[in-house]
Amino acid sequence: MNVARSFNNWRKYRQTIAELGRMTTRELRDLGIDRADIQSIARASVAR
Repeated sequence: MNVARSFNNWRKYRQTIAELGRMTTRELRDLGIDRADIQSIARASVAR
């Protein structure tokens, strides 16, 4: 994996965490997401 792709993956991971972190617990629950799952969801978003 090259440096640019690694950086883009890291940026996408951090953006996903930030976006989900701004949501209220109720909003997350409506989506079927627990706050404890945010990091694993962010990792999965990079793996796609």
